[in-house]
Amino acid sequence: MDLAIFKRAFDSLRRYKIDFADLYFESSAAHSISFEDGALEEISSSLREGVGARVVREDVTSYSHTPGVAVTNGLSALRESARNIGIPLSRENEGDFQRRIIKQTAFVAPPETQFLRDIDRKIREASPYVSQVSINYSLSLKNIIIINQEEDLFRENRPYTSFSVEVTVEKNGQIQTGYENAARLEVPNIFWGKYTPWILANQALKQALLMLEAPDCPAGTMPVILSGEAGGTLVHEACGHGLEADIIQKDFSVYRNKIGHKVASPLVTMIDDGTLPGLFGSYTIDDEGVPAQRTVLIEEGVLKGFLTDKISAAKEGLPLSGNGRRDSYRNPPIPRMSNTFILPGDSNEEAMIQSVDYGLYVKKMGGGEVNPTSGDFVFYVTEGYFIRNGSIAHPVKGALLTGNGPQALMDIRAVGDNLLYLPGMCGKAGQSVPVTDGQPALLIKKLIVGGNVTDHESL
Repeated sequence: MDLAIFKRAFDSLRRYKIDFADLYFESSAAHSISFEDGALEEISSSLREGVGARVVREDVTSYSHTPGVAVTNGLSALRESARNIGIPLSRENEGDFQRRIIKQTAFVAPPETQFLRDIDRKIREASPYVSQVSINYSLSLKNIIIINQEEDLFRENRPYTSFSVEVTVEKNGQIQTGYENAARLEVPNIFWGKYTPWILANQALKQALLMLEAPDCPAGTMPVILSGEAGGTLVHEACGHGLEADIIQKDFSVYRNKIGHKVASPLVTMIDDGTLPGLFGSYTIDDEGVPAQRTVLIEEGVLKGFLTDKISAAKEGLPLSGNGRRDSYRNPPIPRMSNTFILPGDSNEEAMIQSVDYGLYVKKMGGGEVNPTSGDFVFYVTEGYFIRNGSIAHPVKGALLTGNGPQALMDIRAVGDNLLYLPGMCGKAGQSVPVTDGQPALLIKKLIVGGNVTDHESL
């Protein structure tokens, strides 16, 4: 690729003593299928192409974007970003301005839908209580090229495949829902070599039926065991966002000025690693062209670092962690998690259960709310079990977990040897990016458990 045209533009910007400038070209194609109640709800295909330009001078960042990936589109976006901070960038009058910078993304044909019909039929045949089945299947390919003022050029192709099933059951006026999903940074044929659609759907059905018959969860303060299948909700929502450098800089995080301080149990080592092959939050380079890396956030309970992009790293004098990410060319990069998890320990999950006289075993976590400034959270439990006298007594429904993320990390008394990962989409500042959260089983000394009964002995 001839970068001469962009070199001249960046040279012009440097005369105005800018700190940084870059161009982000993107060509993305996607297919998505929604199947609900025995019928195709929606089939969509899309192609997105455009370029975003960023110019940074002192404490001011200007960002502009435009559709199209030709030379002229990049120059136009760069010129607009410069103009917004008072820098006149002259128009080029030579070169092939209509030449594409990035090839149009070629993508496979939309997938067949018959297997979705088969899943729906089999789920309904498996139980008379099934009232609704919702299936979503999507695949996409994102191709990016990044050019910066140092004339560096970075390329990456990112294929994503995801599949999810939600099953709703109803009996005697009681309604429960089960959910399973899988998503990876892989093309479909590799993805389906690891997963079976019917197995995922059947797991969702079993979860829904189990909770349908479960009594209400007891309320109170008690020990809680989070299984590896709980998906790292605590890690991501209650702790991870507070370790992103822009949140730190805005003084919205409890972890500000805590580097080198104890912030968790010595059993806890928390990692963010975008280099892990195939995980949904992985990449070779971030959306600024910085290589993905393994970042130690907390080591044996001590805070070691934050997740940074170029701007936050420069402001705080922090190392680059390769976590500058963006939804699309329409958005500037900001510090975001990639694959965030707690390293496994040496405790056996069954032994952890045996150590609890009464408490809650959380197998699956749902959504919730988190205050990033304080770390206070409320999480919904979609599959939970009451522990009594060191064993699983029975499932319970309607459980809520209330607590404080940093305090919960401090209160971890055992870390399991069974690290599991759960993919998802993370929203922040109006942007959504693929991530993976992970954890082994965690025994937390106490959390406030919200439920509909208070008499533990009756359960």
